[in-house]
Amino acid sequence: MIRTITAPASAFLITLTLLFSAIAHAQLPDFTELAEKNSPVVVNISTTQNGTAGKKSGKHHFDIPEMPDGAPFDDLLKRFFGEQFDFDQMPDFKSESLGSGFIISEDGYVMTNHHVVSDADEVIVRLADRREFTAEIIGSDKQTDVALLKIDADGLPTVKIGNGADLKVGEWVLAIGRCAPRRENRRRVVPGSH
Repeated sequence: MIRTITAPASAFLITLTLLFSAIAHAQLPDFTELAEKNSPVVVNISTTQNGTAGKKSGKHHFDIPEMPDGAPFDDLLKRFFGEQFDFDQMPDFKSESLGSGFIISEDGYVMTNHHVVSDADEVIVRLADRREFTAEIIGSDKQTDVALLKIDADGLPTVKIGNGADLKVGEWVLAIGRCAPRRENRRRVVPGSH
């Protein structure tokens, strides 16, 4: 049996829906002010890694084994690379990566992730005002995925770092990133809960 909803009932449902929507919206935090205040301290980091011909290990440092004749993928490799594929004849290559970081001191110390700068031959830090600096890697720790960079600049805005021990499960947290390509200067804001 199909029932039709009367006008008073549908008005009640619409009112109830709007009420719950307003309550839910009122309880959600507004991150716009926080994002605007902290965006100048968020930087784009681009890295370049120069590979050399004949190097048999990739970015993740695994060795490509010598394949014996008749190996399972022998036909496939020969099909794509030819009969006499030789890693020593591979051309030099250039690998690039992008990431974000944030300024932690007015004199140019920048914190980022280890995986962003590991094995980099060149690290460029681009500020929100579009200035670019070549960075020096001061230190990097793979286990905690943290790296410290230094750029030659003074009077920079800095982020206020909180204490993670003060967070409670279920509290809101905010991640701001700036990992768009060099020609762009977009930022990303992602809310979540701890």
